[in-house]
Amino acid sequence: MSTQTEAAFDSRAFRRALGNFATGVTVVTAATESGYKVGVTANSFNSVSLDPPLILWSIDKRSNSHAVFEEASHFAVNVLAADQIDLSNNFARPKEDRFAEIEYEPGEGGAPVFADCAARFECEKYQQVDGGDHWIMIGKVVAFDDFGRSPLLYHQGAYSMVLPHTRMTQREEGQPPSSHFQGRLSHNLYYLMTQALRAYQASYQPRQLSTGLRTSEARMLMVLENDAGLNLSDLQREVAMPAREIDEAVANLKRKGLVTDSDDKVRLTVAGIDQTEALWTIAREQQDKVFGAFSDEQIETFKTVLKSVIRNC
Repeated sequence: MSTQTEAAFDSRAFRRALGNFATGVTVVTAATESGYKVGVTANSFNSVSLDPPLILWSIDKRSNSHAVFEEASHFAVNVLAADQIDLSNNFARPKEDRFAEIEYEPGEGGAPVFADCAARFECEKYQQVDGGDHWIMIGKVVAFDDFGRSPLLYHQGAYSMVLPHTRMTQREEGQPPSSHFQGRLSHNLYYLMTQALRAYQASYQPRQLSTGLRTSEARMLMVLENDAGLNLSDLQREVAMPAREIDEAVANLKRKGLVTDSDDKVRLTVAGIDQTEALWTIAREQQDKVFGAFSDEQIETFKTVLKSVIRNC
């Protein structure tokens, strides 16, 4: 276990450690009386109080958007759904007009609100608190929508999504049998797929993390193994990470001597190729362990079904 002391404080390592706390993803918006709109992607959203109904989020003091949030009477927090990665990326990148070709409606105080979110909170500006290199923006909720859609998550620098976590426990003597996989659940394909994925990850992820790489970094190396020479937009498409996190992951992998970036493309080094081979060995061993009892024909049928589900959903 490594411990960072104040004397040797590494802000980048601190940010990476914070990334272990999974959060949702929001786009916070506001507008001035003249109609000038801003929106920023933020994962710092949190609840504060039920009475009065208060929420908070924070914005970098260097952000060009802060002046609008300071002037505006209201702001809106759009909690993104799992299928809104493009919307998150749009408001995370520097752009002249982030609202171009984006559908929205004006909410309280003119703050834009988006359709198909997981939830939306329209807030009257309540308080602004100094929080180091960020301003903490506290809002009083005056209207909200709960659409109940599965939320987009953010964990270890990469986008994630919710999967049900069913804790399987051994029953004690005399305890009635578990209801898991009994009745209709035993025939529900979605339930079976999520439980199969949970069981697979439980033994696979610890082995992958034992290499000293974060999940997002390992994913990036394994993508590069197939095409050593991807630009940042190609990487973003393949690894499902925000552009800022890709930049940081590339910097971390460069520092470890695993990748280089030149001619606007990221490539594996010799050490990176060796590390990637180790990752693929772990993946192959896990696959053989789990699927070794099945015939080649069964495996091919399983692949065909999975690929068809991916294409058609």
